Amino acid sequence: MANYRDIHGFQIEIRSDNPSNPVNGQVWYNTTDSKLRGAVVSSTGAWATGGNMGTGRENGMAAGTQTAGLAFGGSPNTANCEKYDGTSWTEVANLNSARSQGGGSGTQTSALAYAGETPNNTRDLTESWNNTAWTELADLNTGRHLATGCAGASNTSALGFGGGASPKGYCEQWDGTCWTEVADLNSARYNIAGSGTATACLAYGGAAPFVALTESWNNTCWSEVADLNTARATLGGAGTTNTNALAFGGEVDPAPATAATEKYNGTCWSEVADLNQTATGNKGAGITTAALSFGGGIDPDGTEEWSEPFTTIREFDLS
Repeated sequence: MANYRDIHGFQIEIRSDNPSNPVNGQVWYNTTDSKLRGAVVSSTGAWATGGNMGTGRENGMAAGTQTAGLAFGGSPNTANCEKYDGTSWTEVANLNSARSQGGGSGTQTSALAYAGETPNNTRDLTESWNNTAWTELADLNTGRHLATGCAGASNTSALGFGGGASPKGYCEQWDGTCWTEVADLNSARYNIAGSGTATACLAYGGAAPFVALTESWNNTCWSEVADLNTARATLGGAGTTNTNALAFGGEVDPAPATAATEKYNGTCWSEVADLNQTATGNKGAGITTAALSFGGGIDPDGTEEWSEPFTTIREFDLS
């Protein structure tokens, strides 16, 4: 009878831990756990549960990546700010003004928080994060709340759009010193998702009522592109430019929330693997192959990580 070595040309690896980056079909015996394990790599991507937040929230703001994320603000109105290292969340310096339903963009070490609902109904505040503290800067020209759409690469470059109890299409660009009004969205809406940079981003979903609309920004004007497959609002988003994005969760009609995830390739949206937990009011960070979803009204302190490709570790019964 042929054995494993005869078939594959090498013996099963014996080690005291699991490999950090196993390849598809790799098999090993873990002596610490006394388990025979193997890796199955899927090219389609999937969500996995990450570490819980210290302060649960929905309709917060976000910046960063899957392994270097930043969460700040959220409802009920909080100033709490936390960093994510790919495993766990750690509290850092609070915002100067507690707020929810605003815009957030940038990186874990250089972020911007703008707009949003504060306890005294101020909706035009801007704060900059330098990896140590938040500093108040120039206000928006038009104050707004209800999940203003947002994009941007740092605390010196951002784009805020949409929002408002009466849906607004207003769009403003941040240059590190002040906000300047630029071309409006074609369709005014709130509870909208956005991702990308201040000069090349996408705005997708939103309410007034629930819509599947997607618009692309080229630093001059907004253009309508392919719709989402599922109309939704208060959803999470991730992506680096106006030709790629990941949309996940959100409020839908008639159900209170969805776990649906869609990926945009510059031409159309395609449905991919769902979140493990339905979500609404969740926020997102990262890129389309390594994204982060956290918070929301269903699981306020929950975190999920999107990986593409996605590796599953399976155990074999030796009995």
